[in-house]
Amino acid sequence: MQIIELVIRVGAAVLAGAALGVNRDLHGKPTGVRTLGLVGLGSAVAVLAVSDSHDVSAAGRVIQGILTGIGFLGAGVIIRTNEGKQIHGLTTAACAWLTACIGVTCGVGEWRLVLISLLFAFVLLTFGGRLEKVLHSRLSQPDDD
Repeated sequence: MQIIELVIRVGAAVLAGAALGVNRDLHGKPTGVRTLGLVGLGSAVAVLAVSDSHDVSAAGRVIQGILTGIGFLGAGVIIRTNEGKQIHGLTTAACAWLTACIGVTCGVGEWRLVLISLLFAFVLLTFGGRLEKVLHSRLSQPDDD
């Protein structure tokens, strides 16, 4: 693989992760530009490291390892409060996992999937919270405590 192709794939993974990190940072979350940029970078590098081996099962194991391992990173930002009744950090953990998926996708050069994924991610991150509030206010029933 040519050096320019490597730079494009790795650079795209970093930029995608950093873009998701900006959203998390703007919402005051613990995972920001650097963390998600590094998740994207690491995922792309790991996939690219085995991409020239022509061993599909090795690439599959690497991808599986990335997505499993990133779950532990995401678990580190999930916090329970009020005796377990409220949970914070799930969206940030999901962003870490999605960033790894996008990094993998950049590593294999599936550019349409990268763009579509980022589009949907930003729609969800931008409008999902508002939609949840509207749905909760209209559909939720008072608790019988």
